[in-house]
Amino acid sequence: MTQHDPNLELVSNTAAINNATSSGTIEALLQAVEVRTERLAERHRRISARIQIPHSIEQVWQVLTDYETLADFIPNLARSHRLEHPTGGIRLEQVGTQRLLNFNFSARVILDLEEKFPQEINFQMVEGDFKDFSGSWCLEPCLVANQAGTALEYIVRVLPKRTMPISIIERRLSRDMQTNLIAIHQRVTELFTF
Repeated sequence: MTQHDPNLELVSNTAAINNATSSGTIEALLQAVEVRTERLAERHRRISARIQIPHSIEQVWQVLTDYETLADFIPNLARSHRLEHPTGGIRLEQVGTQRLLNFNFSARVILDLEEKFPQEINFQMVEGDFKDFSGSWCLEPCLVANQAGTALEYIVRVLPKRTMPISIIERRLSRDMQTNLIAIHQRVTELFTF
């Protein structure tokens, strides 16, 4: 389904969610992820990705907040390390790596996080390789194949530095967000399916 607003691109196939859940294939999961890209300003984008996971919010939350192990299962995340926060909050250093146009590309961010259990984790870049990198993880209860599940949405607002081409960053980030949600889906399934 495609919106006709030129500033908003929507890729959606919610019917694929049930197929992905039952078959477990990567292709079906890719089709099950909804991705939206919105132009906020000339080089500023809001990208969101959404998937349904057939497990409880508490189980999905447990995977999302195990910050030190995120790099173990999320592709292209080379490092996720908790840092000391000056006021006792949650601060992470994350390093992502990519191969873009035959070049190795690496981006580092230090994020401050605010957890609002069980519905939201907000993050804001305090230092890093972008002008702005902020967003949230949003969790809502839903039904997946007639059982309790979680609708997980990952929202990022990004403003790259002038040296980074926005079109490449936008495409790559959209694809990575889709891959990240699939990795989280698979991790939750791996840990909590008995």
